[in-house]
Parts: sequence; structure tokens; C-alpha cells
Amino acid sequence: MPHPNPTLVLTATGKTGRRVADRLEAQGHPVRCASRSGPHPFDWNDRSTWAEALDGVAAAYVVYTPDLAVPAAPADITAFTELAKQKGVQRLVLLSGRGEDAAQHCERIVQDSGIENTIVRASWFAQNFDEGEFYPMVLAGELALPAGEVPEPFIDIDDIADIAVAALTTNDHVGVVYDVTGPRLLTFADAIAEMATATGRDIRYVTISREAFQAGLTEAGAPAAHIELLDYLFAVTRDGRNANVTDDVQRALGRPARDFRDYVRTVSASGAWTPQPQQAT
Repeated sequence: MPHPNPTLVLTATGKTGRRVADRLEAQGHPVRCASRSGPHPFDWNDRSTWAEALDGVAAAYVVYTPDLAVPAAPADITAFTELAKQKGVQRLVLLSGRGEDAAQHCERIVQDSGIENTIVRASWFAQNFDEGEFYPMVLAGELALPAGEVPEPFIDIDDIADIAVAALTTNDHVGVVYDVTGPRLLTFADAIAEMATATGRDIRYVTISREAFQAGLTEAGAPAAHIELLDYLFAVTRDGRNANVTDDVQRALGRPARDFRDYVRTVSASGAWTPQPQQAT
């Protein structure tokens, strides 16, 4: 039976947040969708927005932006969990990053909070290729990244959302850390080759140096903090520490993780990777 109090979903307009919110609502659970610009304001950089978002909620899906690896994250997560406990929040589900020592520091803060919790520690999202950082490159036909030949078990974020909802709405996942991956290891070149095959387009992957990557982002006008974060993610989490798959999606949901090829077929069929012709002005 749904809890009468709402579940707070942070970054509810984001990739995982909106999926979690949609699933909760479809199951009949009351949801408080919080974001910087939505009807329920929440901004990690403005602590005055936190209390109202947490008032009266039973549980919360916690996504920290831009990433748990940034220096401000431990203090923010500490303050948030302390406030959540004061407000009587009964359960937290934290989205974390696989292979990130700084993120795991934040995980321990949540685990030591005295609130029921589940950690969903994720590999790189498949949806980064159609909803995130890499999408403009896919449309342009070339991904130039400092990713090398180290493989990654890309996770479909629909699996993340399914696990988060199960953890928020049942008692079967309390105290569990799920280290979630897709079922296969793929290099970025492998991933792009699958997209090219599915779309019939010439899409290429090019390995570049970290310095060239940073220079390109700087030239494009990316903020220094954003460049630093992306450089960290490529330099640290792409050093081979995550080049393995787990069965944690199966463990959490009783079914296999979605395959990257299925994700590619779905997005390709939607037309999202087909460049639209320029309209004459």
C-alpha cells in the first residue's frame, strides 16, 4: 500500500529523476518533484531551499549535482542527511558513482546517518549518448574523447530507475549497496560502432589526449569547474578499475540488466540520432 506521505525526488527533471518520479506516480505513490526551476524548488547551492522540500516526506531519492566527486559534496550530503533526519525522513536512496573514492565517502555519510538507506552505485550511463554530454557529438558524427581502449559496462538508466523505485517502496533493499552495470564491456569505439550500424550513419570515435579534450572544452566556453570534473571522470574512473560487470541488476530486480544493443535500437528507432535538415531562413 502506498505511503500517505510523498517521496521526494531530487533533480526530478534529470535523466534518472524524471524516470523515478514517473514510475512512482504510475504505481500510485505521492511524489514531490524537486528541481531548481520546478514548483518545488531545490538547489544544492542554496540550502534555504532544502527544508521546504523535505517537509513531510517519507523518503527521498537523492541525486547530487554536478557529481559526488566535487569538493563541496561531503559537506552538502552531511547537512542534507542531518536535516532529513530532523524532518523525520525514513529512507534515503542515493545515486552514486562507480569507482569514485570521493563518491564512496558520501555513501558512508548516508549509511552512517541513522536513516534507512540504499546505495545505487552506477557505471557510466548509456543515455549519455542521447540525453547527455555526448549527444551533440553523436549528431555531428564524431566523438573525440580521452577514453582510450579501456572498456566500460554502460548501464541503462531505466535499470537504475527500477532499482531506485523498488528501494523506495519496499523493504527488500534496506542497507544494500548495488554496484550496477550493464551486462557487457564495450570500449567507446565499440559503442559508437553499434550506433553507426543501427543508424546507418558514419559515426566515428577518435581518441584524443586529456590536454586536447580540456582545450576543446575551454574553447567551447565550458566553465572551469565543469572541465575539471569531466577530466577527473575520464582520468580516474576510466583507468580500468570499472572494467568488469556485476550481476547486481539481477540481484536487485530478478531480471538481467538491459543490454546496450537494446538501448541503441530503441534510440535509433526514435530518430534521436538522425540530424535534422537545416531550415532555410
